[in-house]
Amino acid sequence: MENFIVSARKYRPDTFETVVAQASITSTLKNAIKSNQLAHAYLFCGPRGVGKTTCARIFAKTINCTNLTTENEACNKCESCTSFNSSRSFNIHELDAASNNSVDDIRNLTDQVRIPPQVGKYSVYIIDEVHMLSAQAFNAFLKTLEEPPNHAIFILATTEKHKIIPTILSRCQIFDFNRIGVADITSHLEFVAKSESVEVESEGLNIIAQKADGAMRDALSIFDQIVSFSGKSITYKDVITNLNVLDYDYYFKLVDQFLKNDVTQVMITFNDILVHGFDGHHFITGLSSHLRDVLVCKDTATIQLLEVGGEIKEKYKKQALAADSSFLLDALLISNECDNQYKLSQNKRLLIELAIIRIAQLTLKKK
Repeated sequence: MENFIVSARKYRPDTFETVVAQASITSTLKNAIKSNQLAHAYLFCGPRGVGKTTCARIFAKTINCTNLTTENEACNKCESCTSFNSSRSFNIHELDAASNNSVDDIRNLTDQVRIPPQVGKYSVYIIDEVHMLSAQAFNAFLKTLEEPPNHAIFILATTEKHKIIPTILSRCQIFDFNRIGVADITSHLEFVAKSESVEVESEGLNIIAQKADGAMRDALSIFDQIVSFSGKSITYKDVITNLNVLDYDYYFKLVDQFLKNDVTQVMITFNDILVHGFDGHHFITGLSSHLRDVLVCKDTATIQLLEVGGEIKEKYKKQALAADSSFLLDALLISNECDNQYKLSQNKRLLIELAIIRIAQLTLKKK
């Protein structure tokens, strides 16, 4: 039986060109390689799953490549590249600062740094989660980081830049990685689905991208989970069932009922949501997001802020025409107030019911 490789590993970028949504960083690194202006220390910071360690590995492989392409990418054919691809390179050293965070660990590292590379020009030290180093370890690392041997390059990666002491920051070139947008994640998931011969509805991919919260690794993990659930054909319903996400249709139906001042149907719809096992807090935050999305559809200038596509986008536009801006704003204020009070409330269901009844009567007052 063939070993399964998770998509996050199988489709991990191996060139700067294949890195998703970090064009400014990859082009800067490529230009530095082209002009041979390599710093001795880099700090890659940003949220989880956006490509920090991946870019560090690509950069380490590229600067040691003996036969760069015209686009300043690694050739993947020379001895240095092939040894890196097969995980037997002695030039690239990866350390996890979470488990190597003592002064002794840093001393071992500084002793190792003195040894020149056997193949290639540079020894690259990638230190992941560097914010986990102790204060003493940071101080022990300072001198080596400031004046390493000519063959040594350090790439530090962290999700919590604010925990790194200023004296370390001042010795590094700092690159801030962006959260990956819903459109970019959806596009990459379409590529992965096509490569794996998986048929999937675009609305389903959009839900996965939103659930991933800007992290490509999370999106690919969710995608694998849903493929295990549904097989080679994935529908929008499969995605919302597996991820326990409230269907857009509930929110569209609720707003229509709000506009008709139909308190009875609003209460029945909310009860139906609870019967299906959804958490009340999850519902009210989802309602706030939906009202916000309808509001941004009121103006053609802000419609680009809506991170959905296809038929659902048209539904938002249609509902935006029916709903008045003042109603949407007042409804948002009520739902947000309910969200803030939710944790403190002793009767959480009643709190939400009062909020949706108030929203259902907003247009009634005006009439």
